[in-house]
Amino acid sequence: MSQTRALPAGQSPWRTELAATLKLSWPLALANLLQMLTYAVDVIFIARLGEAPLAASALAVSWFGLLLWALSSLIGAVAPIIAAELGERGPALRPVRRATRMALWLAVIVGVAAMAACMAIVPIARATGQQPEIIALAGEYMTVIIWSMVPMLLAAVLRNFVSTLGRPIFATAISALGIVVNSLANYAFIFGNFGAPELGLKGAAIATIITSLVTLGSYVIAIRLDRNMHRYHIFGRWWSPDWPRFWSIVKIGTPIALTVSAEAGIFGAAAFLMGNIGTPQLAAHTVALQIAALAFQVPFGVSQAATIRVGYFYGARDKDGMKRAGWSAVMVGTGFMAISCSAMVLMPRTLLQIYLDPDAAKNAVLVGFALQYLVIAAAFQLVDGLQAVAAGALRGLQDTRVPMWIAIFAYWVPGFGVAMWLGFGTPLAGVGVWIGLATGLAVAALLLSWRWVRRENLGLTVRD
Repeated sequence: MSQTRALPAGQSPWRTELAATLKLSWPLALANLLQMLTYAVDVIFIARLGEAPLAASALAVSWFGLLLWALSSLIGAVAPIIAAELGERGPALRPVRRATRMALWLAVIVGVAAMAACMAIVPIARATGQQPEIIALAGEYMTVIIWSMVPMLLAAVLRNFVSTLGRPIFATAISALGIVVNSLANYAFIFGNFGAPELGLKGAAIATIITSLVTLGSYVIAIRLDRNMHRYHIFGRWWSPDWPRFWSIVKIGTPIALTVSAEAGIFGAAAFLMGNIGTPQLAAHTVALQIAALAFQVPFGVSQAATIRVGYFYGARDKDGMKRAGWSAVMVGTGFMAISCSAMVLMPRTLLQIYLDPDAAKNAVLVGFALQYLVIAAAFQLVDGLQAVAAGALRGLQDTRVPMWIAIFAYWVPGFGVAMWLGFGTPLAGVGVWIGLATGLAVAALLLSWRWVRRENLGLTVRD
């Protein structure tokens, strides 16, 4: 299966690539949005238990989610690796099978380590001055939810496999199924419906485990039933190692994981800064950031598509193809962000209605701050999309180490520095913190785009 086959005579290669990017991007973007909705279902059900369980689950999920996100990025390095193999000699049955198998190995290894790391939530909560009741509930919740870590990471590997093999719609359908399963399991185990025991907060964690297992099983079944994917036999000889490919995934994926951690860290730090400014500001920051995160899922999907499309041409050693794939993704990603930017400027109150009633008197102060933050969020939509897609295109070239340092520098030096200075050294306060976030994203977008433009001069398009 060649991913870079010749075009029919007279067909524009740019138009063809743009269509291919859109075809791959939209199911991935929709899957990302559905995944966010899956997490929202947990919040909706747990909120009915009261403030303490909700706060405890949020505390636990913040740590669990950070580890899951970073490690999913680590094993996600399998995508550019198998894309390059497909581009070079598709269908490349053996190389793709071995790379995927090693990614599954890595998912189990780092997943077990992450389970142990998750239990640090209790000392972390104590160190940050959380209430004893919240600490106890968070620890209890975490002891259950950690069993979903390995299935989630294994499912993430299979999601990369099906997407790179040209079946991203499977990821969309399985994510939608996850919402249904998660909703039913929460309803059953939190409140004791359908004959299940009433377990409260523990029931929510059990629902997460069930959802992760169903999701993993769905990917296995989909791969087994799809003729094109089944011929790779990725579950055959699962005990047989391929250490060069294993370490290749680790080498490419570790910088990606650190990049994700750096980005997550700066937004987490911003929340602490806002908390020191005031409670209404922190609440408004949370709502505005959720809206921005929702919009970001589209360029994030485009970024994933860019990694795959650029990876195909990187494997084929087609420099013109790499150029078209990267710039097509940039056009799609920034084009959508221009739309979301306009929405934040023209209809901010409508967007706020997703999370609260902007006309309620009790929300007046919160809404006032949130409207200010959304103006800044609108300004950084374009650069946020650009830096995400540029990073994705560079990953397609298996270039991750320097982009990692770019991200760490951009987020934590100009980004965090400006946030601290404007947030606490000027009257801008919360607006200043958001300007700092925008500054970090803008610097990252500038430097990553520069590296993409200079890819040939830097020797990034030459495959070893």
